[in-house]
Amino acid sequence: MEIILKEDVTGLGYKDDVVNVKSGYGRNYLIPSCKGVIASVSAKKVLAENLRQRAHKLEKIKQTAQDLAAKLEGLTLTIGAKTSSTGTIFGSVNNIQIAEELAKQGFEIDRKIIYIKDSVKEVGSYKAQIRLHKEVSVDIPFEVVSEK
Repeated sequence: MEIILKEDVTGLGYKDDVVNVKSGYGRNYLIPSCKGVIASVSAKKVLAENLRQRAHKLEKIKQTAQDLAAKLEGLTLTIGAKTSSTGTIFGSVNNIQIAEELAKQGFEIDRKIIYIKDSVKEVGSYKAQIRLHKEVSVDIPFEVVSEK
């Protein structure tokens, strides 16, 4: 079943993408939650016309994302966490702490676009990926240190 996505869906695609999904996933989740519509012939024509009209605006959004990625490129974050004597963190470091640390540095980044590949449960160096646009992403190295 072909679906036109109305918003970004993690692991599936970005807004205005035409994706193939199983019919149960499309009819029971994507369409009722207003995340997608059935990709009929007329819906595809409307999508093509909308994309043509918004091409300039989309290019400007992409350029803004590239500029922000260039500013974030050399940035390294240090995140303090409560740890045990062996270096194990009480809890874990997640995208919320990274977004807060970026805010302290002057970058307002939504926590929903920050992805950490592995769970961070020990002191050390890690990388987080910030997906600013479907074609623009930047890796931010961060170090977890003990708060003492």
